Amino acid sequence: MSARVLVVDDVPANAKLLEARLMAEYFDVVTATSGAEALAICERAQCDIVLLDVMMPEMDGFEVCRRLKTGPNTHHIPVVMVTALDQPSDRVRGLEAGADDFLTKPVSDIALVARVRSLTRLKLVTDELRMRALTSKEIGLHDPLRASLTDSGRNGRILVIDDRRASYERIAKVLAGEHKVDVETDPQEALFHAAEGDYDLLIVSLALENFDALRLCSQVRSLERTRNVPILVVVEVEDNARLLRGLEIGVNDYLVRPIDSNELLARARTQIRKRRYGARLRDNVQMSMELAVTDALTGLYNRRYMESHVTSLVEQALARGKPLVLLVIDIDYFKAVNDGHGHDAGDDVLREFASRLKKSIRGIDLACRYGGEEFVIVMPETDMAVAAIVAERIRRRIAGEPFSIRSSAAALDVTISIGLAALSGMSDTAKAILKRADQALYRAKRDGRNRVVADAA
Repeated sequence: MSARVLVVDDVPANAKLLEARLMAEYFDVVTATSGAEALAICERAQCDIVLLDVMMPEMDGFEVCRRLKTGPNTHHIPVVMVTALDQPSDRVRGLEAGADDFLTKPVSDIALVARVRSLTRLKLVTDELRMRALTSKEIGLHDPLRASLTDSGRNGRILVIDDRRASYERIAKVLAGEHKVDVETDPQEALFHAAEGDYDLLIVSLALENFDALRLCSQVRSLERTRNVPILVVVEVEDNARLLRGLEIGVNDYLVRPIDSNELLARARTQIRKRRYGARLRDNVQMSMELAVTDALTGLYNRRYMESHVTSLVEQALARGKPLVLLVIDIDYFKAVNDGHGHDAGDDVLREFASRLKKSIRGIDLACRYGGEEFVIVMPETDMAVAAIVAERIRRRIAGEPFSIRSSAAALDVTISIGLAALSGMSDTAKAILKRADQALYRAKRDGRNRVVADAA
């Protein structure tokens, strides 16, 4: 894995030692000798992870970490504090400052490489989501960073997977003051419980009896519904080898027994904040994608999406020898609605029309706003006879009940005209079908509107 590691230490010999170890594993390494220099490097986005010494003059590691984790351009960079301090209170202070993990001096080569690889892997995923979400504020979406910087990490949903009563009761008791906690004592049921529970964090004991806890962690990572849920494992002091293996397969964090209550709470908050930030990023990206392919007013797919997707639907129908019908719909005399009642009333009609339209078609049908008051429906695996019945049902649904206008007590009678065309042979194209349906629509309007006309081809 190619990643750039920033090593921050005011003692050049210490920095050189870490640099040599990491370069031997083919990491790109930069160094800084002060907190201010480290902040400047991170602000310029010149590293993927920070190995930060705690004991430094002028600005110690805790303060550097706090500034990194509250900065809008640097809060997502993983920070591992490298320290000779080994008291739980020191770790809690670091976690509250935002540290992702700790390495205690003298640093083990295996632990160093495993932790750097694990955290940079997670950062690369986050970077991809952040890059896709950069335009969120420009198109009016909520900025996921703002909520993340103020998130306390409390009020999460946590599943504890542990089959030792004394252990899980103590963990649950500590967490219960800040979170909703469930306990699963049967490892065989744990994966199903995790998938169904929409949890913010899983806490897994590596000392499960008669079951391989690492296999469970691997299964959690491979299942779509739990892939992004953080895993915090609880390990014994002597279980270092299995812990390192767990970090390789996707475990996010760990606690060593005996568990310090404050450290447990701090690590849980950290992982829950990360989970929520990732979820906000994914929601933001999904919303951006939906905005790119949907019409903002009606919620239907837009013309751009329709023109690209209908070609694929036609090609699939031809390849499988299946029928396909395309409907073009026009709201009759829509200009008179805008001129007589205003554009707000026109928008109300369009929204209600789209709502009724969606209720009249199947999930596999593609409904789009083609432009203005014109709409297109693509009906895969449907012949002309069935499509004509559906079209007539849509026409009656629109004409059968007046459209209410939010700005007044008025209710407008609305009718539509529909033209249909079917896939007619191996040489047919989406463009040709659309043209024939449009011609059928023209005949429906010429013959008096409020009717369905099928292409004769």
